[in-house]
Amino acid sequence: MNRTGRILLVTALVAVVAMAFRVSWNALRDIANAIGADHTAATLYPFVVDGLMALALVATLVLAGRDRTFSLRVLGTYTLASLVLNYVHGLVPELHGRTVDWGRLADWDPANWALVLLATSLPVGSIYFGSDLVAKVLHHRPAPIPPPVVNAEESTETVRNRSTADLAESTPQPVPAAPVRVPDPVAVEFVKSTLPLKPVPAALAPNAAPAIERRAVAAAESARPRRATGRVPEVARSSRPRRTPDQLLAEARTVTADWPDAKLTAEGIRLAVHTSPKNARTLRETLRAERDGTVKAD
Repeated sequence: MNRTGRILLVTALVAVVAMAFRVSWNALRDIANAIGADHTAATLYPFVVDGLMALALVATLVLAGRDRTFSLRVLGTYTLASLVLNYVHGLVPELHGRTVDWGRLADWDPANWALVLLATSLPVGSIYFGSDLVAKVLHHRPAPIPPPVVNAEESTETVRNRSTADLAESTPQPVPAAPVRVPDPVAVEFVKSTLPLKPVPAALAPNAAPAIERRAVAAAESARPRRATGRVPEVARSSRPRRTPDQLLAEARTVTADWPDAKLTAEGIRLAVHTSPKNARTLRETLRAERDGTVKAD
């Protein structure tokens, strides 16, 4: 909406509010007279109620978050109170001619007490809530509105200009480094270089040794891979002496003497005697044969 349209809209809103305030003027003034207010207080009473409504409306437009919620509640409460008082003014014709008894707004006592309490508490509430709303508006700091972004390139350029404007000196342009030419690689043969030697006299020259006849050796004499040869270090050797088959059998008999047949397995014997799987299987068969009675124990 352009500026002219906004001005016309605000002007129309002000005119409507002014006419509504004038319509509500008589009702609120007569209510104030009925609860004991003098002529001046009754004249100012409509400003207390409807004026705070206008203040709460302005605060709602300015504030944000919880403060806006608070101003909306104040606006709604005073709007409802003004509606109730105008409704009572319309129901009681005696209020128009000031013939009603002082302090009497309804025939039923509980309703009369509630209406009198409402009418007399509105000025006090206007002082409290009005002061609070004005303080909130004066201490309100609106969040800065970022400029509209047309496209990504302009946005990046804007941020860049803002960040470099605070510097005392402009950042110098980067100087391109001169390319360094790397020398071409030189092929090197993995052969021992031969340097020229000084000539040696014939008398001191050694006798030429006979050429050693080289025999052609097959690339691979056997298809089997060549195993590593060499002596095993002493550290890598086991400190336990090598046991004979009879010693293994005797030790297995001692260990498995109280074993049941189900537990007599090669794996169990291997773990108990600490031997190889092959020896464990042999010991298992021998021990089972001894238990069956087919082989006599030594």
